[in-house]
Amino acid sequence: MYAVVKTGGKQYRVAKGDLVKIEKVPGEVGDNVRFDEVLMVGGTPDVKVGTPHVSGASVSARIVEQDRSKKIVVFKFKRRKGYKKKQGHRQSYTRVEITEIES
Repeated sequence: MYAVVKTGGKQYRVAKGDLVKIEKVPGEVGDNVRFDEVLMVGGTPDVKVGTPHVSGASVSARIVEQDRSKKIVVFKFKRRKGYKKKQGHRQSYTRVEITEIES
């Protein structure tokens, strides 16, 4: 069984036991989180597609890691104007393990 979940403005196809890297959600390592915005539940003979969400469906997960991604460099430059600007950015993320899909 799998589900399509919306969190952090993105959609993820998840199944039980999957490790998924998502936008940061509040909580400590070991805490449980619940995703109620389930867009689709499949993998069974009757596929449920929500309009926009599947009613009564939810996905439970356990926080495995709270960390920050690798640094990216943002460099702005305008030719012949003497304008240069260099910035760095590290995006925070949460890694979760899917424990249960309820439909």
